[in-house]
This record gives sequence, structure tokens and C-alpha cells, in this order.
Amino acid sequence: MRFLKGTKIYSILTGTCPVCQEESMYIESNPYKLHRVFKMHERCSNCGTKYKIEPSFFYGAMYVSYAVGIAFAVAAFIIAYVFLNSTVLGSFLAIIGTLIVFMPVIMRLSRNIWINFFFSYDESKAKTNQEL
Repeated sequence: MRFLKGTKIYSILTGTCPVCQEESMYIESNPYKLHRVFKMHERCSNCGTKYKIEPSFFYGAMYVSYAVGIAFAVAAFIIAYVFLNSTVLGSFLAIIGTLIVFMPVIMRLSRNIWINFFFSYDESKAKTNQEL
């Protein structure tokens, strides 16, 4: 995944700081620890970027969450109905199950996408990783 470093896709998929992409924005890396799914660092320890630009900043991620949820639902429907030859009811249940199981991932992805609308990668703020 290091070959994507410096792109918004890298920051979105890994949940790293959108500016330096060196540190995870989240205190807990596992999104399935539900009591800590939204817990984020205040600032990046590497570049000092403040993640919450303003109070209630991540309310905008709800709109992104809707689109990401629809993408997951469509994927579940296509897999269940087209590839597994499920009934319409079976496909509906597959969609519901998918949305329930992946809800923590959808929430994190939505936050990652939302914050990447407002920040861009800055190579000068990224650490140079000399280790191989």
C-alpha cells in the first residue's frame, strides 16, 4: 500500500493524517471496538494538523456515510442476487446484514473521506523514512 503514499486514497484507506500520512488519526485502530470508534487524536503528533477544524466538523461525514452505505448495499445486492442467485428477500437480508456488519468501517471511511476534502498531502511535512 506504500506505493499509494501521497494520494488521498492512501489516507482514506489507512485512516492516516491527510497532511503527512504518518500517523493514524484514530486512537484505536480497530473500528469494531465500538466504544472507541469515534475517538480521534486532537492533533497529528508528526505535523501538528488539527483534525477537528471546528466544533461538529464531522457532521458532514453523515452525508458521505449515506453514499458509502449505498455503495456497500449495491455491492451486497449484486453479490447476493446476481452471483449467488438469491431471491429478492434473500438479497434484502444480505443488504441489511452487510450494513450492520460493516457499519463501523463505513463510519470510519466516511470520516476519512470527509477530512480529505479539506486537507491535502504535504510532502514537506512528512517524515523521511530512511529504514527499509
